[in-house]
Amino acid sequence: MSSEKTSAFHTLLSQNKSFASKTQSQNPDLLSKCAKGQSPSTLWLGCSDSRCPETTLLAAQPGDVFVHRNIANIITPHDMSSQSVIYYAVNYLKVQHVVVAGHTSCGGVAAALGNNVVGGTMDAWLMPVRELRSQLLESGAFEGVDDKEKGLRLVEANVKRGVDVVRRNPEVVRAMGERGVEVHGVVYDVGTGELRELDTGEEEAGMRKRLENFKVG
Repeated sequence: MSSEKTSAFHTLLSQNKSFASKTQSQNPDLLSKCAKGQSPSTLWLGCSDSRCPETTLLAAQPGDVFVHRNIANIITPHDMSSQSVIYYAVNYLKVQHVVVAGHTSCGGVAAALGNNVVGGTMDAWLMPVRELRSQLLESGAFEGVDDKEKGLRLVEANVKRGVDVVRRNPEVVRAMGERGVEVHGVVYDVGTGELRELDTGEEEAGMRKRLENFKVG
């Protein structure tokens, strides 16, 4: 192993010691409180990209946000990993907010947009985003715009579909009806550090119908 790689790892370990010391000094009760359990208000469903650390960009603290991240923040009803996280967060941790978060300059979205073979398991994983690309292409949403704008539109479409999938999850449906859980869609701009909330609202009549269809006796 090269000394450069080893140095990078040990730098992170050193920074952890600084984090622990600083946290104990500035917020003495935080870590001891975390050791007793967690009660986050928010579930964050985001991308694995190293530039999008949710706790940092939200200026949050340990214990504030329950997290699931994967490549291109793809949420499908058939992915047991994300669905298990959603179930646990909503049913046991009783989060009040579920956030589906995409971001600009997403490599997964760029790969899907280019429609090129990536290799390994990535091509199968990106299939839902490739399908969205085809839908946007057929709808004319890409007409007259450059590649950057196409990428942004695909990012937004992917977030909105993720929100729709979450809102159809039976546990989320029940929690929305019983205690007003809210589902949000956001896009993080890696160049400015700012979040932008997307319009992912639904008509009241549609929401009532969905709640009735998934009603648990």
